[in-house]
Amino acid sequence: MNHDIIVIGAGPAGLTAAIYALRSNKSVLILEKSSFGGQMTFSPKIENYPGFVSVSGTELADSLVEQALSQGAEVELEEVLSISVNEDGSKTVTTDCGEHTANAVIIATGAKHRLLGVKGETDLIGNGISFCAVCDGAFHAGKNVAVIGGGNSALQEAILLSEVCTSVTVIQNLDNFTGETRLAESLMAKENVSAIFGTVVTEFLSENGELVGLIAKNVADGTEKRMDFEGVFVAIGLAPDTKIADGLAERDKWGYIVSDEKCLTFTDGIFVAGDCRTKGVRQIATAVADGATSALAAIAYLDKR
Repeated sequence: MNHDIIVIGAGPAGLTAAIYALRSNKSVLILEKSSFGGQMTFSPKIENYPGFVSVSGTELADSLVEQALSQGAEVELEEVLSISVNEDGSKTVTTDCGEHTANAVIIATGAKHRLLGVKGETDLIGNGISFCAVCDGAFHAGKNVAVIGGGNSALQEAILLSEVCTSVTVIQNLDNFTGETRLAESLMAKENVSAIFGTVVTEFLSENGELVGLIAKNVADGTEKRMDFEGVFVAIGLAPDTKIADGLAERDKWGYIVSDEKCLTFTDGIFVAGDCRTKGVRQIATAVADGATSALAAIAYLDKR
């Protein structure tokens, strides 16, 4: 079946794009490879989204999905492998389950947490290794934890953890923090926080499937030592999920799809929205804005065909 628009990704950007397109009487297929809601589902409490004093990420995601479905969206849980442009300008989206065609595509694949890529890491995600202090900090109350990273995200995670954990050790590969000075000063003023600079993690250690510590390596002299922790929060940024845009859109050196506020790519009929595109602020509110903008651009493109 040919659709007017295929939306790839069911986070706030993708779901908003679908809602706007459906309200303009366009047929929409949403393709999502894992779960609805994107990164916001990791947040048990959201207090900066307009219209809600407080709402969980899961609740907000459920509301968006319900609204899209009520408007007539079709949804398939499939992983998109590639996108190709046909001679007539239509697009073929190939997934792990087959092919779908549409006259326009909105890429809203978001971003995922960057990993260190060291031994033991992937096995311990959810078993001692976490990425979100707001989500998992309470599980580490009264424990000794480490935060890996030195940017704003790491500093903010460490500040939150310092309120509930016995001790917080920040491990930074550089010789200084790269986050805001005010954040760093606020963090280091806390008595239960310490920082180790010029150090990288080379391995995570476990016993009975649970994290018990890590191996830290001094960058300058190469010496290694074991450090025991009951929890580790990896906060080294996000990696955009944009490989499917190869040849269809420009990507910057970090992999984000280059786009201005119009959410356009250099390929006619292919648009981008949300955390996977170049932008200064990545919040749920800005993802929703991208969703609306990309949908309106796609609608205008279709109406001119």
